[in-house]
Amino acid sequence: MINSSLFRLICALFFLAVTVSAQSLSFERDRHKAMLGMVKNDVKKNYFDSTFKGIDLEAKYKNAIEKLDKAESIGQFSGIIAQFLIDFDDSHLFFLPPGKANKTDYGFEFRMVGDRCFIYHVDKKSDAEKQGLQVGDELYALEGYQPTRENLWKMRYFYFALRPKAGLNVVAIKPDGKQTQYAIAAKITGGKRVMDLTGGDINQVIRESEDAERKGTKQYLYDIPNSVFIWKMPSFSLDPEKVDEIMGRAKKSPAMILDLRGNSGGRVDMVLRLIGNVFPQDLKVADEKKRKETKEVTAKSRGKDAFSGKIVVLIDSGSASASEVFSRVMQLENRGQVFGDRSAGAVMESRYYGQKLGLDVVVFFGTSITIADLIMKDGKSLEKIGVTPDVQVVPTGKNLAAKHDIVMSKALESLGLNITPEAAGAIFSDKEDN
Repeated sequence: MINSSLFRLICALFFLAVTVSAQSLSFERDRHKAMLGMVKNDVKKNYFDSTFKGIDLEAKYKNAIEKLDKAESIGQFSGIIAQFLIDFDDSHLFFLPPGKANKTDYGFEFRMVGDRCFIYHVDKKSDAEKQGLQVGDELYALEGYQPTRENLWKMRYFYFALRPKAGLNVVAIKPDGKQTQYAIAAKITGGKRVMDLTGGDINQVIRESEDAERKGTKQYLYDIPNSVFIWKMPSFSLDPEKVDEIMGRAKKSPAMILDLRGNSGGRVDMVLRLIGNVFPQDLKVADEKKRKETKEVTAKSRGKDAFSGKIVVLIDSGSASASEVFSRVMQLENRGQVFGDRSAGAVMESRYYGQKLGLDVVVFFGTSITIADLIMKDGKSLEKIGVTPDVQVVPTGKNLAAKHDIVMSKALESLGLNITPEAAGAIFSDKEDN
C-alpha cells in the first residue's frame, strides 16, 4: 500500500486549485464524471479478478462521484479518478488522464539498485546536469519522500503522468557520501490539452509515434569472435523474424549474454520466439490465468536451428514482464544462469483501453487494466516477487559514476573471459550515446 506520508502528499497536491471560471468548472466536472463512468465500466468488464480484490466497485464509484461533486479544480477531478484505481494497489491498473497542455521533462532517470535508488541517466544541457546531479548519485529523497521498491511506481505515476511539476526538489547522496539538495527545473514544451482534429494535430501524433517506435526497437549487438555474442535488449519490440535473424548471428558463438537490464518487457510473440530459439523442443512457459479461463502458453522451438551454446542473462530492478518470464524460464529449465539484481516483479498482463470525449475537439484518455496473471511452471507467480538472480551482483554508486559494469564483467568471467568492469562498461557506451 502507498505509505501514509506519500498519500498525504498526493491528496494535498490534488487539492491545489486551478483558476477556472464557474462555467468551465461545471463543464469539467461533468466531463470527468463521464470519464469516471467509462473507466469504471472498462474495469468492470475487463479486470482479471472478477471479485475486484474484494472491493465493492459500485460503492467505490458512488463515493468517487460524491467527491467530484465537492471538488473545486481540474487537478482534483483527475486525482479522484486516479485514486479510484490506486486503491487496488495494482501497478498495472491506473488512469491515464487527457494529455497535458505541456510536455514535462525533468532531465534525469533513476532506478532501484538493491534497496537504494540511483540516478542512471542525466540529459546533457538539462538543468539537472547544470546543477550537478550525476549518474551514480543516490536519489535519497524526491519531493521529501524516500523512494522504495514498493512505492517507486506510484511516485513515477504521480510526478511523470498524472501531475507533472515545473520542477522537483531532490536530495542526492554523492558516491563520496556527501548529501546535496537540488531544486531542478523541468524542461517544459508547450502543447495542447485537447486535440483539435480539424487542424494538424493528428500529424504531430503520428510523427511522435513513429519517433518513439524507432527508438523503442533499437537493439545493441556485440560479438567477441569465437567466444561470446552479447545482445543488449532495451525492449521486447521486434518482429519474430528479426529475432531469428539475430539468433542466427549468435549461433556462430559458443556462448551468449542477453542483457535485459532496464528492459520493461513488450511483445509476447517476441519473448516466445526468443525462448523457441534457445530450446530444441517446444516448451510450456506458463499458464495465463484470465478472468474466465486459464490457457497454457507454449513456445514453439526452432528445432535444429535453436541456439545450443551457454547462456547468461543479466537483469536488474528495471527488468520487468517479458524480461522476467524469459529469465525465470532459463532458471526453471536449467538452461542458463541469471546475473545481477532482483527484477521488478511486474509480470501480470495489462491492456490499454483508450477512450475519448468530444466531437471536433476531442479529449483522449484511458485506463491500463490488468487482464491476466502468469503462473510459471513451478506453480508460482512472479508478481511483486520478481526473479532472484543465481549470481547477485549489485553495482555501487561509484561503479555507476565511473561507468564500470561489474555485472557484465562477472558474466564474462563466468564464460572464461577476463574483462575488467571498466572495459565491460565501454562495450556499448559509444552506441548508446548516439
